[in-house]
Amino acid sequence: MQALKHINAGVLSIAYAESGPADGPPVFLMHGFPYDIHAYAEVAPLLAAAGCRVIVPYLRGFGPTRFLDAATPRSGEQAALGADLLALMDALAVPRAVLAGYDWGGRAACVVAALWPQRCAGLLSFNSYNIQNIARAMEPDTPANEHSYWYQYYFHSERGRAGLAKDRRGLVRLLWRL
Repeated sequence: MQALKHINAGVLSIAYAESGPADGPPVFLMHGFPYDIHAYAEVAPLLAAAGCRVIVPYLRGFGPTRFLDAATPRSGEQAALGADLLALMDALAVPRAVLAGYDWGGRAACVVAALWPQRCAGLLSFNSYNIQNIARAMEPDTPANEHSYWYQYYFHSERGRAGLAKDRRGLVRLLWRL
């Protein structure tokens, strides 16, 4: 990855890597939890070599991306993630781009594609189209599907934060295995 750049966009100071020609077709590569921009370390150079302007931001709550105001509520809601991506596109004066992502990053890409389709030249969402149906979010799923989300509850506790800090790699491997 290239050296990080920073730009104020919406409520954030976003840190991002950028590669490829400045006048190439823009592509935003959006990471998910618990990863960061390095998830695209092998993909970004290929796209840049093909002539794309590749922008890989740290999402809110990750790496050196920071909130501009300490009073801003911290939220991982899909609307906030989409607003962050749209604000970044505006700050970089990118009118339209290919949006690609997974997990939180895929959600951000899907929100922008759904609400501002004129800003989206293409959408790649690696773990499906993932805008959540908030109205049905509290309806239980099958026990097997519910079990797969155990980590979300774990990470909402101090014990989960400490567990992630103690052995991030081991915990991530467990999540992938399960």
